[in-house]
Amino acid sequence: MLKIADVHANYGTASILRGVDLDVASGEVVGLLGRNGMGKTTLVRTCAGLAPPRLVQGEITFDGQPIHGLPSYQIGAQGIGLVPQGRHVFGSLTVLENLQVAARAAKDGDDGWTLDRVYGLFPRLKDRFNSRARNLSGGEQQMLAIGRALMTNPKMLLMDEPSEGLAPIVLGVIRQQLQELKTQGLSILLVEQSLGMAERLCDRLYILGEGGVIVWEGVPADLNADERAKRVHLGV
Repeated sequence: MLKIADVHANYGTASILRGVDLDVASGEVVGLLGRNGMGKTTLVRTCAGLAPPRLVQGEITFDGQPIHGLPSYQIGAQGIGLVPQGRHVFGSLTVLENLQVAARAAKDGDDGWTLDRVYGLFPRLKDRFNSRARNLSGGEQQMLAIGRALMTNPKMLLMDEPSEGLAPIVLGVIRQQLQELKTQGLSILLVEQSLGMAERLCDRLYILGEGGVIVWEGVPADLNADERAKRVHLGV
């Protein structure tokens, strides 16, 4: 579904990604791991068409169609939903307004995401529907960021550090709901620092290392057994 081939991306004159190759199949959850500063968020932003960074070489295709170089709204219209690092919900809007502003009709024949369906996945959002987003807890804001992305009726989610800053009990709720999305067949590229969460959710894993290149790829069981890779590239 998503294919990233020989992608190089810069911030200004600084080269961050230097030849990244990665793919996500339909219905697959793929994890991207790596230490801070390796370029994980840069890759997500490049896929989503957000600037900066600037793509200087390589190809990104989605459903067989090239999307590199397209503006972000056109990439979103192709069926890619973004859950950005730091949530970035609209603080002055209510929960309901945050969800409504992102709503996009499902294509004919598809089971679309509606308010009721998002509330079914995250009942806490229904309880807080009239609260302004800036007054939500960190966990509630993360639920809202995911719900807002789902309201665009995506074929795939790009999720950048959804576990960041969450208490363990809230992280457990988020992980459970992501598992539900996986069960429903939604494709996900999951950027994570939590190795445990990535191993539980993902079908395959990549590690982005020094120099902005992929330094390891495989299935979670193989990474769990590879003590050197975890120590050198993840610091665990």
